[in-house]
Order: sequence, then structure tokens, then C-alpha cells
Amino acid sequence: QVQLVESGGGLVQPGESLRLSCAASGTIFSFYTMGWYRQAPGKERELVALIRTTSTIDYLDSVKGRFTISRDNAKNTVYLQMDSLKPEDTAVYYCYAMRLAAYWGQGTQVTVSS
Repeated sequence: QVQLVESGGGLVQPGESLRLSCAASGTIFSFYTMGWYRQAPGKERELVALIRTTSTIDYLDSVKGRFTISRDNAKNTVYLQMDSLKPEDTAVYYCYAMRLAAYWGQGTQVTVSS
């Protein structure tokens, strides 16, 4: 059973930064594609960033150049560094793990507001 626990969300002003962390347990972390999704009120969940076991990375177009995903296989943790945050980045952010099945964290709220 894969367990994912996110941390690092909060309330920030536009232009500020946050770093999300997702700690995984119950599996061999390095075998999994890891990612971050987000869901804003009234909108569908969307993929923000994905990092594969080969370390290839994909980003949502609207976060390219502002967000950076990384993984530390020794710590079983994936990170999302979010810089130059905008109000439209406000959402619940979910950690995601995928190998033969998909697993989700409980979500962490990110609010960008002045």
C-alpha cells in the first residue's frame, strides 16, 4: 500500500514562493513516476508537473519557468518549488504516484492572494 503525505501549502502573496513536499512510504519510491496535480474550486483536476523514473519532466504550460519539480529517491520525497506565484495558482495540490496503479495524497491548500 502506497501512502503519500503532502506538506508545505499555505497562504502567500502574489510573487512569493512556496515549496511543496510529498513523502512516500510503503513502496520502492524510485520505481514510480511522481507528480503534482491541482484542483481549483469549480474546475477539473489538472496535471501541474510530472517527473518520471528516468527524470524526464513535463510541466503545465502556465507554470513553465515558475515551478520546478524534483525528486530525492534516497528520501522517498518529491518536491514542487513554486516561484512567482499568481492568484490563478490557488488550488488544492495533490501528490501523485504511478506505476501499475495510481495513488494520491490527501491534498494541501495553496492560496495566493493579496
